Amino acid sequence: MMMRKLPLRLAVLILLLSIGSCGLEQPQTVLKLAHTLDQQHSVHRAMEFMDERLQMLSGGSMRIDIYPGGQLGSERELIELLQIGSLAMTKVSASPMEGFVPELKIFNLPYVFRDADHFWAVLQSDIGRKLLLAGERARLRGLGYFDAGSRSFYVNDKPIYTPEDLKGLKIRVQNSQTAIKMVNTLGGAATPVSWGELYTALQQGVVQGAENNPPSFYLSKHYEVSRYYTLDEHTYVPDMLLISTEVWKKLNARQRAWLQQAVDEAVDYQRTLWQESTRESLAAVEAAGVKVIYPDKQPFIDAVKPLHASFAGTEVGDLLAQIARL
Repeated sequence: MMMRKLPLRLAVLILLLSIGSCGLEQPQTVLKLAHTLDQQHSVHRAMEFMDERLQMLSGGSMRIDIYPGGQLGSERELIELLQIGSLAMTKVSASPMEGFVPELKIFNLPYVFRDADHFWAVLQSDIGRKLLLAGERARLRGLGYFDAGSRSFYVNDKPIYTPEDLKGLKIRVQNSQTAIKMVNTLGGAATPVSWGELYTALQQGVVQGAENNPPSFYLSKHYEVSRYYTLDEHTYVPDMLLISTEVWKKLNARQRAWLQQAVDEAVDYQRTLWQESTRESLAAVEAAGVKVIYPDKQPFIDAVKPLHASFAGTEVGDLLAQIARL
């Protein structure tokens, strides 16, 4: 009698175990993402949205852990962590990326894009897609561009209406040889300073000015020191969302598709946030007493023509010609 019941009990036990195993959590893929921005920044908010979308698309099997505010290092340090696969993702300005991908010098050249619409048309074209993937040879795969608007000059003690007004002024730039050439061509004295040290450098007169977009000017509180903001809009330098190629290779096709969809949706979301943030930032700095200047851009455009001409016959020169035709 017992011999006949034993198989039935085993069968019930096996059934219960199989039912229970269906409820066991599957291993979750966690992607660590670090950046240097404030948590109020539209890019950080878009990253939080990206994480929410990835968790939803993957049914909870993937998520992104975000480390903001330079917790894990400077932009260059974060890039290097990606290259060795110790960090999954980061956001960096395209400006210092030219040290890893020479073609990205194009974004540091002034007056390449006619306006914001032209800029985004280029990013969404084959040119933009090729530039995103050009970093793969440096073990850095671009997933998307975040809007960082246009960069303009801000100065402590004098208004800037023409390039001549920049003469003799030490202007902070990012660690980019092309950005240095741009400011020097316009008559300023380009001075590389890290972002984290810039407020103090402005305050102490190490530099007399800098250049950046309105939300960065506002959120960094640089307007407390620099009281003149000239919207010459000399460059459009996007932020690039990067993933380590070592990490990308470990994701299967479905995971890659989920991640790319979450990125694409976050890019669209951030562009809307950016436009709102730009308007709010300009209003806030004006309310704080900053003089916002809308100069005639043509003298600035004319002043940098020799810089454009210096790239004739190079890959960057070819890109300039292609972009002009779009």
